[in-house]
Amino acid sequence: MKKLLVLLLTMSMLLTLTACGSTKSDSGSGSSDSGSSGTDTGSDASSESDMAYVKDKGTLVVGITDFEPMDYKGDGDEWIGFDADMAKAFAESLGVKAEFVEIDWDNKIMELDGKTIDCVWNGMTLTDEVTSSMECSKAYCNNAQVVIVPSDVADKYQDTDSLSDLTFAVEAGSAGEAEIQALDLNCTAVKSQADALMEVAAGTSDAAVIDSLMAAAMVGEGTGYKDLTYTCGLNSEEYGVGFRKGSDLAAALNDFFAKSYSDGSMTECAEKYGVQAAVIEQ
Repeated sequence: MKKLLVLLLTMSMLLTLTACGSTKSDSGSGSSDSGSSGTDTGSDASSESDMAYVKDKGTLVVGITDFEPMDYKGDGDEWIGFDADMAKAFAESLGVKAEFVEIDWDNKIMELDGKTIDCVWNGMTLTDEVTSSMECSKAYCNNAQVVIVPSDVADKYQDTDSLSDLTFAVEAGSAGEAEIQALDLNCTAVKSQADALMEVAAGTSDAAVIDSLMAAAMVGEGTGYKDLTYTCGLNSEEYGVGFRKGSDLAAALNDFFAKSYSDGSMTECAEKYGVQAAVIEQ
């Protein structure tokens, strides 16, 4: 918790100094949506609700990427993490099972509208593109995009002005990619944030931009990337869960979040994965 709290406080101070742009936008709440067959792949609402569709098939299919501490595999083959555990609990509240499917993050909206997944629940930043294309839950976690570099050169890259000579690895379609593009810096798009970290560790990219929550869990002493560290923050943002446009599942999730926060189960889950400092009051 101490590591994450220090990181979030540091990001807040850096944002005040750098005045970088933010990708955060207001989140929405759900109404009614989709039909029951895969033939209706558009985002227009139909006569049957998403709630009925999910309950009828008995599964809530959750689109994710490998993203510790939100969605990742433990010792076995089971998906765990703050988002994964909350998704399982939400699915149980609906009387269905959560099924996790790894997706190409750049295609998340297409996957959702095509009904290969029912929601995107993977530390998703509430950008204008996301909120205009999906029915989103209320924000539930604070986050920031941070620069990752090898520890032995970290002192050279403590602000955005120092980044111009670096080549970045970024997840395609991510908030990190948007921030690097806004700064007009050189970047290579990869499949996931985990792949971006591997690029830096292998020396094939100079730096990466990933979520601060992932950085707190994945880099530095005691992690698999002990020779990497995070330096400057590029923005501040909030996470939300996305459903098909018009879906009534978003409103149901907002209610679930409110109850989970009130009864302490959301905080308990967050503490399990060390993200309690980022959780937003519901």
